[in-house]
Amino acid sequence: MDMMQIFDLAKIPIQEILDRNEMEQADVTAVVKEIIQKVRAEGDAALYFYNEKFDHVVLENLLVSETEIQEALVQTDNYFLETLRQAAENIASYHKRQLREGYIINEKNGVILGQKMTPIAKVGLYVPGGTAAYPSSVLMNAVPAKLAGVEELVMVTPPGKDGKIPSVILAAAYIAGVSKIVKCGGAQAIAALAYGTESVPKVDKIVGPGNLFVATAKQMVYGMVDIDMVAGPSEILVVADATANPVYVAADLLSQAEHDKMASAVLVTDSEKLAKNVQQEVEKQLQTLPREEIARCSIENRGKIILASNIMEAIDTANAIAPEHLELCVEDPFALLSVVKNAGSIFLGKYTPEPMGDYFAGTNHVLPTGGRARFSSPLSVDDFRKKSSFLYYTKEALEQVKDRVSDFALREGLDAHSRSIMIRFAEEEKGE
Repeated sequence: MDMMQIFDLAKIPIQEILDRNEMEQADVTAVVKEIIQKVRAEGDAALYFYNEKFDHVVLENLLVSETEIQEALVQTDNYFLETLRQAAENIASYHKRQLREGYIINEKNGVILGQKMTPIAKVGLYVPGGTAAYPSSVLMNAVPAKLAGVEELVMVTPPGKDGKIPSVILAAAYIAGVSKIVKCGGAQAIAALAYGTESVPKVDKIVGPGNLFVATAKQMVYGMVDIDMVAGPSEILVVADATANPVYVAADLLSQAEHDKMASAVLVTDSEKLAKNVQQEVEKQLQTLPREEIARCSIENRGKIILASNIMEAIDTANAIAPEHLELCVEDPFALLSVVKNAGSIFLGKYTPEPMGDYFAGTNHVLPTGGRARFSSPLSVDDFRKKSSFLYYTKEALEQVKDRVSDFALREGLDAHSRSIMIRFAEEEKGE
């Protein structure tokens, strides 16, 4: 068995570290296009058809009933219901601080400028189904949306062969305030949200993770609706010094490796001893993981341990990689926070493992992957609101600047622009 490889930063080119070695995925564009076209043409009938074809279930109704939601609340144990409520409260508490009001500038005589904030009216939330249920994804997407003021939040998720949605998913949706839940997954669900059917309202934005078909569909309907981001495989990068516990570091690396064979787990350290200890500990912990096959594939193909000459060089490497999750398992993590430039979410210290952000702390777990942390941000309240600018001039204020604005327009060869300014005063001069 191959172990997690150790590389010396002084001996390997940075591009080898940056190369995420993303395997070529099948091109499903043609299939997804066909699905979208069928949903647009046939509406609910297409959704029933694809539920039977892909999820092997014949449904009588696409919508989750109030009775099903109440049954789910009864079926979900009280301890986990309370955990969901506490997690939702933490997410709400964190995201409330992102809410911003518009503003008005009234500094010049006769001129008012401003910005108006408006919630997106209808948002679609995709929740994956299959072998695993992720109520955390429901909370992370729905809670900020409701805080932003979204009036209608429509959740789509594939049903099981029994025609039901997992109880924990319905419980999370109830706690988060989801308006409507549709038993439908895959590219067909994305098409339904983008174009609308008899049962599914046409939305303005689609958020939430999904497989290759879902991701492709989201990209294809972008422009008709907005989408949150293009998400890739999960990533973790741990920067650790000699004081770090190799058992903790190995566990944190594997917490992401078990997600997906394409997931990326990287350790950057200035301690050769720690590097070797983590290498051994990863192998030891792998052998006891229920998802060993997935995690081992991730570790062997995309995992790396990188030796840096010092911690600042380790931080420079982290900034170059721009990971989704960055852990600073060092003596004084707050001293390094200011020099971290590129990371989706930053976990400080030896007792803040990455799963705290996944489930409970309150920060959002919908994060940029694939190096996109260089230019994009975690999902936030801002993703569910839009900005409009507004401006007002009195007649006197316009008169003071009309010649200058008219000249600007004429220099760009746009005579009608100039005329729309000057005509207001030309007409007045005629009247005189």
